[in-house]
Amino acid sequence: MLGLKGKVAICTGSGRKLGLGAAILRRLAAEGCDVVVSDLGTPDRLLASGDIGASDEMEAIAAELRGLGVRVLVIPCDVRSEASVQNLIGRTVAELGRLDILVNNAGVGYLLKPFIDATLEEWQLVLDVNLTGTFLCSKHAARHMRSAGQGGRIINIASQAAKTGFAHLAAYVSSKHGMVGFTRSSAIELGGDGITVNAVCPNHVTTGLGAKQNEYYAKVRGQTPEQFMAAMRQRIPLGRPGVPGDTAAAVAFLASDDARYITGEAMNVSGGEETH
Repeated sequence: MLGLKGKVAICTGSGRKLGLGAAILRRLAAEGCDVVVSDLGTPDRLLASGDIGASDEMEAIAAELRGLGVRVLVIPCDVRSEASVQNLIGRTVAELGRLDILVNNAGVGYLLKPFIDATLEEWQLVLDVNLTGTFLCSKHAARHMRSAGQGGRIINIASQAAKTGFAHLAAYVSSKHGMVGFTRSSAIELGGDGITVNAVCPNHVTTGLGAKQNEYYAKVRGQTPEQFMAAMRQRIPLGRPGVPGDTAAAVAFLASDDARYITGEAMNVSGGEETH
């Protein structure tokens, strides 16, 4: 990809070794970017240890990325907190000298239940992480990019759920639809600064989160997880669900100079399953 070597990229929610965020950083580092691994680090009352990137896992990912010959920082961040987001952006610029690429990947998608059974606290958690977190990180990254005067890239990891409804995922679907709206509006506001804003919309990817979704939906439908996955493959024109590298490749393209005239888009990475 043109123009990525020597750039600095942050990816939120990148502290799980099998997750989309870690795959995105691997691809950007392979293209020559210095990168920031960022996740919550420490569980809290609403986000358990199995649902976040813990500090030791973040450090392990960082060690792997340093093996690619790039500079790597580990900066825990709670994207629900404006002060935490400001620390993430400020430390990145102070220690790596610049910020060129922000990937808003942090998300909560494992709260699966009928919306009439969801609590307000659960609804608010999903929107706070997925949508408000994207707003806060984009706000402070864009302020720095604008003041630096060298343009930039903001890439939001949305979902097929940004374009299609799914049962038992009302908060997640709502947050991802909102993310696409935010992508379009912020792209208009930042275009004059040479900052592009785009979204990537993957279909199902069997990460740790994806595995939970497989088990849940298989049970709801009276299937085994294997039967559920077989039915999924049948409806995808390219014959398989997504893998983390598919999303990572799309992010690398949108971050590169090859995509300099693309902004405000919500790119499907779905093997043809999502066609609008």
